[in-house]
Order: sequence, then C-alpha cells, then structure tokens
Amino acid sequence: MTEFVQSHIVQRLGIITLNRPQALNALNLEMVRAIQAALSAWASNPQVLAVVLTSSAGKALCAGGDIRFFHAAATQGDASIEDFFTEEYALNHCIATYPKPYIALMQGVVMGGGMGISTQANPATGLRVVTDTSKLAMPEVNIGLFPDVGGTHFLSHLKNDPQGALGKYLALTAAPMNAASAIVAGLADVYCPATELAQLLVSLQSPLLANAAQVRSAAVAFCAAFSAGQSPLAALRAEIEAHFSAYSAGDISRSLELAATPFANEALKALRRGSPLMVHATLHALAQSKHSSLAQALRMERSLMRRCFAQGEPVEGIRALAVDKDHAPRWTHADLDAVSPTEVHALFEPVWAAGAHPLKGL
Repeated sequence: MTEFVQSHIVQRLGIITLNRPQALNALNLEMVRAIQAALSAWASNPQVLAVVLTSSAGKALCAGGDIRFFHAAATQGDASIEDFFTEEYALNHCIATYPKPYIALMQGVVMGGGMGISTQANPATGLRVVTDTSKLAMPEVNIGLFPDVGGTHFLSHLKNDPQGALGKYLALTAAPMNAASAIVAGLADVYCPATELAQLLVSLQSPLLANAAQVRSAAVAFCAAFSAGQSPLAALRAEIEAHFSAYSAGDISRSLELAATPFANEALKALRRGSPLMVHATLHALAQSKHSSLAQALRMERSLMRRCFAQGEPVEGIRALAVDKDHAPRWTHADLDAVSPTEVHALFEPVWAAGAHPLKGL
C-alpha cells in the first residue's frame, strides 16, 4: 500500500483502490509500481480469486498519466520519465494477460493512462464496468502525443470497425464516450449505476463464490439488471464511417470540410485542435498496430514515445494545457498539409538495437 494506491484482500477478492483524488488519480511512477506489485503478488495467491480496480472518489477512476510530471521531467532531464513509460506499458500488458478476472470499475473520468489500466482487461476473463458517470476518451493528440498505453492496438481493433473509422475518429478528435458508447465500441462490457457499485463489490465478496469464473459471472449477473441507455456514438456511426474510413489525414480533413454538417464541423474543429504532426503519426501508428499483437504495439509505442519527447511536441502541448494554461500550443506545424511523410517516418525509426528493447520480455 502507498499513499495513492491502497490494496487489500477481502473475502478472496483483491481490491486495488486509487486514492489521489486531487489529481483525478493521475498515474505517477509510484502508483504504477504499487499496482504492479499487488497484481504480481496476487497472481499466484490461492486466496485471491479475482481483482477489482476502483477509486476512492467518484469523479474519476483515472484521468491519465501525470502530465505535469512529464513536462517537468522532460525539461529538467529527469530520467525517471523513461522508467514511467516502460513500467506503465508493462503494467498494461500484465492487465491484458492477467490469469485471474480483472474487474475495472470505470466510474467518472477514464482517459489516457486510465484507459490502459481498465479497458485493457481481457473481456473473456475480466470485466470492464462503466457507469452513468463514466467519461472515456483518448485525448493525447491535444497534448502533442498519440494514443499510447496500448491505445493504438485497442483503437485499431474495435468491435464492428473493419475499416478502422471509429478508432481513427476517437483517436484524432479525442471524442468522449459515455457508458453506452463505450459498450458499443467494445471498450467496456457491462453497465452499473454508480450508486450501485458499492453493492456490486459486496456481492462479489460472497463466500458462496468458490472460483474465479463464479466471481466474474456474479458481476455480469448483477449488472444485467441495468441498462446503459442510448449511445450517442451509435447514432453517428454512418457519418464516422463516411469521413474517417480514409487513411490520409488530408483526405479525412477534406471530407469533413466538404460535408459541412454539424457533425463534420465539430469533428473538423476537434481534428484541427490537435498537433498536426501527431495526427499524422497517430494514423501511421494505428495502421501498424492493426496487424500487431498487443506486445508488439506496446513496443512500438514505447519507441515512439521516446521519439516524441525528443522532438518536443508533447512538451509544448502540456505547457499550453497544464503549465501556462494559455490553451494556445505553438505546434511545430501550422496545419496538416505542412507535415511531410519524412518527418512522420522519422518518429518510427527504432530507438533500441534488436534485443535491447526495454519491453522485449512482453
């Protein structure tokens, strides 16, 4: 247990509670290590049938990584930023491959790194539970980054998204999802009202649950009594497909410009809000991860993250959003057309020699 992460076993249920409410449970290196330590200890512990991830306050499960730390580390030469991303991505992979049910209670804000520790739960063995307060998003392009924590993988493998249009839309516009939309996209599994989460936890602690499968089944049965309601995302699928099926950022932008519908206007505004360089890089990363395993995608993301901070775009993006808070980032490029393929491809050049990648063991 640490100040920001509490872990304990109750009735054969391992409970991890994020407890940094003043920062919306934004992840720092200490928190990543504490979560990993609990999962490692419980993986082979016969007294633990399943793991639940929750938070001490309802506003957020986790709003992402601690971007103020990223900015300070990058500008001051703090090497611990390297450890953070390496260990965070290793944690994401651990969650996705965890041998016991990993049940994430995704209440409130769940963005970026918060998605990595929740939606990465294997839906075949674990469970992603969303609520009426859930707000999910991958907003990295707005701070000069790309959807990491395995985001390039899960956004390129969404349910019923063969052309990748929905994944591109969510990645390039940072569009938020409510509970119903998250379920439609395949980024969550079941719905439970936030007011019922405490009772859900109580039901999972029943001594009548004798094995891991029964714990997961009990959670599914409990949530089956509730409906997530309407999905705004479902209503937009036709327009998303029409504009975001194209690979090229320029083609997507021009399609939205020509349509000039309310949806297209809002999507275009959101597209132009992000870093032009990272819009292109995100599309390239999604295309690569479409045909990769999660481990391969995480290794690619780790290298890309190093390149991005060396290039400087996220330092400027975080400055504008969270340091100076002027919300006027001075991106490297004025618009999408100013970005050259050479610059994009340079970001994907390997950082480490073969066999030396810090995530080679995944």
